[in-house]
This record gives sequence, structure tokens and C-alpha cells, in this order.
Amino acid sequence: MNDLISHNAIAVRARIAESCEKCDRQPDEITIVAVTKGFPAMTIRKAVENGFHQIGESRIQDAEPKITELGHIATYHMIGHLQSNKAKKTVQLFDVIQSVDSLGLAEEINKHALAANRKIECYIQVNCSGEVQKSGVYPDNCLELVKKTSKLYHIKLTGLMTIGPLTEDEQAISTAYAKCRELFQEGQKIVGPQFGHLSMGMSDDYHLAIAEGSTMIRLGTALFGPRPAK
Repeated sequence: MNDLISHNAIAVRARIAESCEKCDRQPDEITIVAVTKGFPAMTIRKAVENGFHQIGESRIQDAEPKITELGHIATYHMIGHLQSNKAKKTVQLFDVIQSVDSLGLAEEINKHALAANRKIECYIQVNCSGEVQKSGVYPDNCLELVKKTSKLYHIKLTGLMTIGPLTEDEQAISTAYAKCRELFQEGQKIVGPQFGHLSMGMSDDYHLAIAEGSTMIRLGTALFGPRPAK
């Protein structure tokens, strides 16, 4: 596994550099979140050994035993859909919650962060593709949610996250990402300098996301290969 991650990491970093060169950006502008959902705790350890210190998980029940076993050897990002009744456990386990998609959820996170005497970093998830099966606040409601969430004392609101549309149409993907970038820029005017993360782009489309201004990409298959069968 270590050799596989090392080999894939070289290829990923080369493609990031190539994508950045095409749009006059620098590779160090891009943070990689290594998505280890579906993989065992050892994969997280190997990822950290290979220099990936931002780890993404999407299901509490899968992430909890891994984080409990390993401790905070990395910064853990919750990137999956989050129900309000899982907010308490998420605040206990994770460092960053990328999938805040409603004021009710934000308030629940804030409540549990208060109880834990901490301020938790959050992003607003935006549904820029318009796909009904996807989570996320719709673009028209995004900035209002940014404004209200930014006023919650125990949340540090630092960016937006989106998932690209499920299509091979690169223009459609780029259009969705461009929309999220525009909202991100407006969000910066509301929140200020701390609002610095634009999390968009996954293994199949991160080159398109980088071209549209992404500062953070979430990579699973590109680093670790296909997820093990259940």
C-alpha cells in the first residue's frame, strides 16, 4: 500500500503542477484532502507517512473506530452528508466539517461545540450542479446561509465546498465550479480573510476544479486505488 500511495502521489502532484501551469497558478495553492472512506486505519497512517496530513471521511460509523485507534495524527475533515442527530459525535471526532448545508445543522454544530468548549471549523456545502440527489444549499440561498452561520460564535466559517455534477461533460462540470467560485468570492466579502478555502474537485475532475479556482481537492481513488469490496 505504501508503494502504491507513493507512486500515485507522484502522478497526482505532477498533474496538479500541469493544471496550475495552464491557469497561471502555483501548486502550493492547492491543498489535498486524502479521502480514506472505505479504507482501514492503516491507510490513514500510510497517507500521513506520505505527507498527506488532511484526511477526509464521510460516515461517522466508519470514521469513529479509525480516529479512535489512531488519534489525531492528521486533520480530519467530515466531507459527507451530515444529519443533525450526528452533529454531537462529529464535533467530538472531527477538526473540520465541510458539509454544512442548513442553518439548523449549523446551529446544532454550534450548540455541541459550545458544550465541548471549542470552536470548530466549517465550510458551507453548495449544490452547484442542481442534482436533486446531492446535498448542499442551493446557490440562491448560499450567501444568506454564509451570513447567518458566520455569526455563530462556536463555528469558524472558512469556506465553501461543492461536488461536481455526475457527468462526462467537462463544460457542465466547469460551469458548476465557476458558479461556486463566484459564491466563494462573494462569501469572502461577508466573512473576511478567514474565508479562504474553496473545496472542489475529486479524483476524476480536479484538473477542472483547479482551473476554476479551487484551493482544496478531495482525492480518494487517485491516491489509493479502488475502494475494497465490502
